[in-house]
Amino acid sequence: MAGEKKYVTADELKEHDEPGDLWISIQGKVYNVTDWAKEHPGGEIPLLNLAGQDVTDAFIAYHPGTAWQYLDKFFTGYHLKDFKVSEVSKDYRRLASEFAKSGMFEKKGHVAFCSLTSVALMFLVVLYGVLRCDSVWAHLVLAMLLGMLWIQSAYVGHDSGHYQVMASRGYNKLAQLISGNCLTGISIAWWKWTHNAHHIACNSLDYDPDLQHIPVFAVSSRLFNSITSCFYGRKLKFDPFARFLICYQHWTFYPVMIVARVNLYVQTFLLLFSNREVPDRALNIMGILVFWTWFPLLVSCLPNWPERIMFVLTSFAVTSIQHVQFCLNHFAANVYVGPPNGNDWFEKQTSGTLDISCSSWMDWFFGGLQFQLEHHLFPRMPRCQLRKVSPVVRDLCKKHNLPYRSLSFWEANQWTIRTLRTAALQARDLTNPDPKNLLWEAVNTHG
Repeated sequence: MAGEKKYVTADELKEHDEPGDLWISIQGKVYNVTDWAKEHPGGEIPLLNLAGQDVTDAFIAYHPGTAWQYLDKFFTGYHLKDFKVSEVSKDYRRLASEFAKSGMFEKKGHVAFCSLTSVALMFLVVLYGVLRCDSVWAHLVLAMLLGMLWIQSAYVGHDSGHYQVMASRGYNKLAQLISGNCLTGISIAWWKWTHNAHHIACNSLDYDPDLQHIPVFAVSSRLFNSITSCFYGRKLKFDPFARFLICYQHWTFYPVMIVARVNLYVQTFLLLFSNREVPDRALNIMGILVFWTWFPLLVSCLPNWPERIMFVLTSFAVTSIQHVQFCLNHFAANVYVGPPNGNDWFEKQTSGTLDISCSSWMDWFFGGLQFQLEHHLFPRMPRCQLRKVSPVVRDLCKKHNLPYRSLSFWEANQWTIRTLRTAALQARDLTNPDPKNLLWEAVNTHG
């Protein structure tokens, strides 16, 4: 009969989950996004990770209302036969609709302007101080200021990657390149590639790159099975070298965080000069060249090598606060193995995140990421709105008996070190089940 709806079952939809055959369902309508995947602004990885299932909640989280009009050209003509919406998803979608109607996704305040202004002022002060001051103590303070500049600049890059902070998309891309590539030396292309995958597969040991730090760190003993990273496409080998490092990871965590930026620089170069398709590769490389021009020149203006080393290490040490914060938000949360499931979007975000409680006057310091759960549920929401929606999210979690964990910065550090220590002791058990002597036993017991 003409006009009669055609249906596919959830099992039939799951059969279309490959790069050359990629279907998804949104609000019960089935779409073929095979050809669109490589053009997707968020990259193809989010689509591949959620392929062959209903992705309504993730679509709502990442797209404005104007995006719905573009779906029709991908419609297959099929509807999902056994399409059901959980009570949690119903409440989540209602919240997202209410926030959108109240304009909370458009009310950005003056955060970007204030942040960019403060970054520019800090840069000028650092530049003037290094060139005009001879005091080693002044150089130490300037190095700390440079570290703070990098932290605030990274927050601007993060914001502009999730939503438009400038008047136009062109200016928004410019803000990304300046705050990311030019000022911090970290490619915005690399950030988008890893960060979108992290949001979609929050705390999946084999799909979330933010938990794949073998051989240096392991947040779960399940990583001891040398699982395959579906993000990097290689095995995360838990070999004797990795085992040795992980046995002491609760001791090495903070020292590693001090030099964590080096890894980000390396990851940036590996991506930009790889065979992967990288959006705006030339612009990203140009931005990185800007950083690796001004930063070495700035350091070379210092009078001697001891001061230069002190300057670099101090600036890195300050930015380690931000690297630690990123770990606090997820390392001690629940983890799982396997691909993300579009039907439990809300549940997975609450399970895999931790909030950091702080006073409102400290919001600038944490860049809004202290409201990690709120940010994961509503990634397009400007950071100045996250504190306002926090009580609503907390109530919704309570209603559905889901975790809402908000810890002080100190408590979050304790939880993270406890998680790392637990995995470290489990790695030691694999190395040597029986204590060699009382000293060995005491070290293993008290870490």
